[in-house]
Amino acid sequence: MGEIPRTDDRRSPIRRLGRTVEPIHTVAYYSPEIYGFNDDGFKGWWHAYFAYRSAPMGRVSAATITAVFYNFAPRMVERAVPGCWDIMDPDAVRTRQLELTTASMQRALGEYPDAGEIAAAASALRSFADDLPIGARPLYAGWASEPWPGDSTGGGDVMDLWHGCTLLREFRFDGHNIALAAGDLDPVECHVMMTTGGHGNGATIQKIRGWSADEWDAACQRLIDRGWITADGEQTPEGNAARRAVEHDTDRLSLPAADALPAADLEALLGRLERIMGYLVETGIVAGVWPPPHVTVDA
Repeated sequence: MGEIPRTDDRRSPIRRLGRTVEPIHTVAYYSPEIYGFNDDGFKGWWHAYFAYRSAPMGRVSAATITAVFYNFAPRMVERAVPGCWDIMDPDAVRTRQLELTTASMQRALGEYPDAGEIAAAASALRSFADDLPIGARPLYAGWASEPWPGDSTGGGDVMDLWHGCTLLREFRFDGHNIALAAGDLDPVECHVMMTTGGHGNGATIQKIRGWSADEWDAACQRLIDRGWITADGEQTPEGNAARRAVEHDTDRLSLPAADALPAADLEALLGRLERIMGYLVETGIVAGVWPPPHVTVDA
């Protein structure tokens, strides 16, 4: 559920990889099938989200999820965790998520015009996506320890495609959080910089990340004092350079994913993922932008 990269070199292989895996991964988040968790006792979308996204790490605490996910207000996580584990343990959450995701991915790509393309993309992802460096990447490490679900779920290549994209997405996400911390942007400030850079608005981000107006205003003031935004909410050249530096570091930390395949094989995979992503956007399965329109509120 993160931001699709929007920095300078949008055609570099690592940037293209980040842009393509995100929408494919988020099919599971935004499909109607995911609300099946409500039938199991979860109290709404977010309650289930914190459970199924963190489940590969085991029965983790609210503090652990807050640290690993980086950008949510602690109180928002605490409303879901650890209570979610009283409804289902992590293994049961994973089983249920795979069931619901299989249904959503088969519906989303059941009429894709080239099944061979999905099979080839899944095969390429299986060759490397769970074998990237795990140091300082707790979410990726958890997901990389999970088996490929195609055979066990009956979802075949479609589910292995989803799992591979999820692995690469969480690998980049962990690296992005490293870059944010190294770039001196805390979990609220990074969202202020995102919105002042023209991506989403404060009212939407506060709502979906759980920050109060006072916390948001305090982060704005810290960034004003630092010289990264103006009192009118515009990003300064210094602030823009700082944000671009974070994205540059995110790309650099993500390079093992691009370097895992020979250049020609990577280009073939990128082409397939771009066509699959384009199909999902064109058919309205995913929005292709974040935040998606259905969660956006007026500024």
